[in-house]
Amino acid sequence: MTTRVVVADDQALVRAGLRALLEAEPDLEVVGEAADGARAVELARSAAADVVLMDIRMPGVDGLEATRRIAADEGLAGVRVLVLTTFQHDEYVFSALRAGAGGFLLKDADPEELLRATRVVAAGEALLAPAVTRRVVEAFAAAPAPSGPVAGLLEELTAREREIVTLVGGGLSNDEIAQRLVISPATARTHVSRAMLKLGARDHAQVVVFAYEAGLVSPGRHVRPEA
Repeated sequence: MTTRVVVADDQALVRAGLRALLEAEPDLEVVGEAADGARAVELARSAAADVVLMDIRMPGVDGLEATRRIAADEGLAGVRVLVLTTFQHDEYVFSALRAGAGGFLLKDADPEELLRATRVVAAGEALLAPAVTRRVVEAFAAAPAPSGPVAGLLEELTAREREIVTLVGGGLSNDEIAQRLVISPATARTHVSRAMLKLGARDHAQVVVFAYEAGLVSPGRHVRPEA
C-alpha cells in the first residue's frame, strides 16, 4: 500500500530534497508540494493525501494554523500531519500537538528517521523527536494537577484504559502495548480505540498530549524516550 504525501515548506530546495528522499521509497509517493499553509490544506484535500510533512514557519497561513484546519475538517479525518522544523521551542511543540499534529520531527534528523516517522504517522501512531519528547515530558510533569475537562475525562476511563493511555503516552505502538500487557494485537487496538473515543482524540498523538496533561506520564515513568 502506497502512502500519499504532501510536502509543505516555503523553501523550494527543501521541498526538492524531501521529494527525492521520499520518492526513492517504493511505498511512499509525493502527490503535491506547497509553499504555504493554505496551499497545504488545499492539497491535503485535492490530492487525497495520507500525510502532510508540514513546516511551521511559512508565509501567510503558517504550519500551525494549517494543521489546525486539517484537524478540524471532518473531510480530512484520515490525513496525518508530521511537523518538520528547525525550531524546538516549547511553544511550537505544544501548539503543534494541540493543533492535531501526529508527530514532530526536527529537520536535522537522519533521512532514515524521517522515512520511519512518515510511516509511523501514516499508521496513526504518535512520534516525537527524542529531544522534543524530553521537553514535553518535563514541561507537563511540572504542571499542576489536572482539573476541569482533563480530570473529568480521566474519570471516564476504566483502569485498563488508563493503563493503555499511559503506555500510548510513553510512546508504545499498538503491537508493543499488546506485548507489554500480554494481550492480542486486536484486543490492544480495541482498548486504544475505546480510549480515543472517550477522549475525543483523532489519533495517538492527541492521546499522548492527554496522558501528559493528566499526569499519567512523567520523566520517571516514560516508557520509550525515542518514540
